Amino acid sequence: MTTHDLPTRPLGATGPQVSALGLGCMGMSGLYGEVDRAESIATLHAALDAGVTLLDTGDFYAMGHNELLIAEALRTAPAGARERALTSVKFGALRDPDNGWGGHDGRPAAVKNFAAYSLQRLGTDHIDIYRIARVDPDVPIEETVGAIAELVQAGHVRHIGLSEAGSDTIRRAASVAPIADLQIEYSLISRSIEDGILSTVRELGIGVTAYGVLSRGLISGHFTRDQELGPGDFRAMSPRFQGGNLDHNLALVDSLREIAERKGATIAQIAIAWVLAQGEDIVPLIGARRLDRLAEALGSLDVTLDAADLKALDQAFPAGVAAGDRYPATQMSSLDSER
Repeated sequence: MTTHDLPTRPLGATGPQVSALGLGCMGMSGLYGEVDRAESIATLHAALDAGVTLLDTGDFYAMGHNELLIAEALRTAPAGARERALTSVKFGALRDPDNGWGGHDGRPAAVKNFAAYSLQRLGTDHIDIYRIARVDPDVPIEETVGAIAELVQAGHVRHIGLSEAGSDTIRRAASVAPIADLQIEYSLISRSIEDGILSTVRELGIGVTAYGVLSRGLISGHFTRDQELGPGDFRAMSPRFQGGNLDHNLALVDSLREIAERKGATIAQIAIAWVLAQGEDIVPLIGARRLDRLAEALGSLDVTLDAADLKALDQAFPAGVAAGDRYPATQMSSLDSER
């Protein structure tokens, strides 16, 4: 790929045109272990230079650290980068000083409060796509989306998104205001979106930003059985990375390896290319934290999976093939998409 020459995809019928791959920035704030700040900034700059326009973050990623990191990268990027960049921000997660979680807050007053702080940290006058990270079970989604719609009317937000919402919630949200996209985990080993949710968003003209396309490195070809996970690494408590579950899931990677060798690609590139191949309305978010991982991920755009490849992958990775849930039980219970 040459500079600024990435293909683009529409983010739903009402959202912006964005690069076919977005950059998920969460891992740059230590949720997958130690990070190098200079390398993170360099990776953000390289992504923008390559033509990546969609930067995804959450205001609760290390309590604002991630938004400040993005702000620094945009402030120090070459001229024009800020104009090309689109920020996708999740809000609503409640934290305490000891890193504990306290649920999610989707009350209209809280929505506007969260937005005010994000605008300040990002150093911008608007957020391009704004969404609650998890549906607040105590607040009707109509009220949460209605508050974001008021932010749109005021010019503080450009588009409304959803995250990990189920079909009924999606329909209710869309009855209030146009929804650009649904952000949800989607990969070869996380395919629950195919059980009704994908058909719902397509019916309503809502795009998909898919996170976890490499299942947090599990199917990237880079994760090994003896890899040590520090106490701050999310994967240390993820069921899919535990004991026999990990052995089972790593064995699945062998199917990817065979196809990768035949296609002259890496395992990660095949996994990302599969998500890309699921529809032009789907934009994978790659979680690259380093320049080499970014370059590898961008290379997936040069991989073409033919019908035989897709059939082989579907046979090797049927729905439910992974061992273990994608989150611990307490977090799974907060997923409206899994109800």
